[in-house]
Amino acid sequence: MANRSRFQAVRGTRDLLPPETALWNHVESTARKVFGTYNFGEIRTPEFEARDLFARSVGDETDIVSKEMYLFEIPLSDYLSYIEGIELSGIATTDATFVVLYFKFCVEASEELKKGRIPSSSNKELLEKFQSRREEIRSQLIDSHADLKDSLEFLRETIRKIDLGEQLALRPEGTASVCRAYIENSLQQLPQPVKLYYIGPMFRRERPQKGRYRQFYQIGAEVLGGQDSPAIDAEVIEMLMTFFDKLNLKGLELDINSIGHKDKTCRLGYIEKLREALLKISARFGEDSARRIATNPLRVLDSKAPNEQPLIETLPKITDYICDACKAHYEALKIQLRLRGILYRENWRLVRGLDYYMRTTFEITAKGLGSQNAVCGGGRYDGLVEELGGPPTKGIGFAIGEDRLILSLQEQAREAAEAQGTATEATNQSPLTAKQPPLIFIAWMGHNTYATAVRAAKDLRNAGFPVEVPPNELKFGKALGQADKLGAQFALILGENEVSEGMWTLKNLSDGAQVKLPEPELIDHLRNLGSTQRL
Repeated sequence: MANRSRFQAVRGTRDLLPPETALWNHVESTARKVFGTYNFGEIRTPEFEARDLFARSVGDETDIVSKEMYLFEIPLSDYLSYIEGIELSGIATTDATFVVLYFKFCVEASEELKKGRIPSSSNKELLEKFQSRREEIRSQLIDSHADLKDSLEFLRETIRKIDLGEQLALRPEGTASVCRAYIENSLQQLPQPVKLYYIGPMFRRERPQKGRYRQFYQIGAEVLGGQDSPAIDAEVIEMLMTFFDKLNLKGLELDINSIGHKDKTCRLGYIEKLREALLKISARFGEDSARRIATNPLRVLDSKAPNEQPLIETLPKITDYICDACKAHYEALKIQLRLRGILYRENWRLVRGLDYYMRTTFEITAKGLGSQNAVCGGGRYDGLVEELGGPPTKGIGFAIGEDRLILSLQEQAREAAEAQGTATEATNQSPLTAKQPPLIFIAWMGHNTYATAVRAAKDLRNAGFPVEVPPNELKFGKALGQADKLGAQFALILGENEVSEGMWTLKNLSDGAQVKLPEPELIDHLRNLGSTQRL
């Protein structure tokens, strides 16, 4: 019976364990290599940012911001909301009641300031003034005949000026953080465009499902600055397809669209037409889509509800309404993709869920993920850097859902194994993990052989082989049993004779074959085994 800890991973999260992590490392190292060939450099941003960064970039009305972000608690914010609620309630309340509430709030704020949990620069002088009057106000509260009006006004002004600090959120996506870093670090002063990629965890409080977690991982890239040429869009897509090709990911399909500019002559005009059409049939949509008609009608086009698909097909198409300049940009993109030999489908419903997108949008789907089969999405977002306080800046990027990508690769490996009639656990044994160097277990016997075992392990590790050396001497049979449990492919047997003669024994644990060879030839021999891993 398996042991059960009283502590378990939080719902929507999970542990990534070996050997599966070898596949994750392979995917990430492949991304670094491919993106490097396109002159992208890696950026690492904090895992939490100011909430307003995402509200301004992603959009306050999106599900991500309104429902799914993980927010850090602001000290005293609930207390302040309670006070404001009483003030606005219209309930008859004595001056003494408010003085007590304000007084308690200022006391708590002083404690938070000491702990460093609220900003010092904006609050220190304010709360020092409160401390200077603290005993005076306390005495007035005890005296039932005291005039509280002056103290009431002083305390009210104090709490109105107290700065609780900005609300922080775990990052739900990466583009806003990269744009913030671009502005803050004056990257616009570098030769443009600046090409950056990132790999790391993101966080959304959404319903967990296959390939979707509350802590999930993304591999993303952004091109900031320079021009908005369709050739840049096409090259970004080409880089993505090259990356997936290097991973040997099968069954890929690329969808593209243009959603135009965010102005009245282009996308905003279309949104008005779309909302008009949706309102006529709104009663036939589900709760989520009905809500989006009012807040963000473009998101209705993302609906996967089967009963809503016939309704959506009757709606106006965005490509019929975008301006001439955006149509020309879209046509040029298709020419650039064909020039690079990239197959695509045009999908007028592909609008993406974030407010900052404009013009080019694209999505890549893969097999093995069911209806939620997108492994990557992206598009152009000219104007986002400017919206966040930076200079006018062109931008385009994408994010790969690494969890879904891994799942698709594992499913692909499982199908390949079944087709070959072999028994394998594709979840942990994919064709990609097989490319890892074989694990070598050093079975040393005899006190005088341990130093040689340590030296051999160091040489093998320097050559790139994973090695396991038992800290204590094991009998031969027990050593091989331990090697088998660890999944080692080879055992290097070092007994007294092997060490004195300089002829080491290498045993293939899969078929029992073994060979003796001089110490200097060991590493070359292992390298020459190649993909067959046979002696």
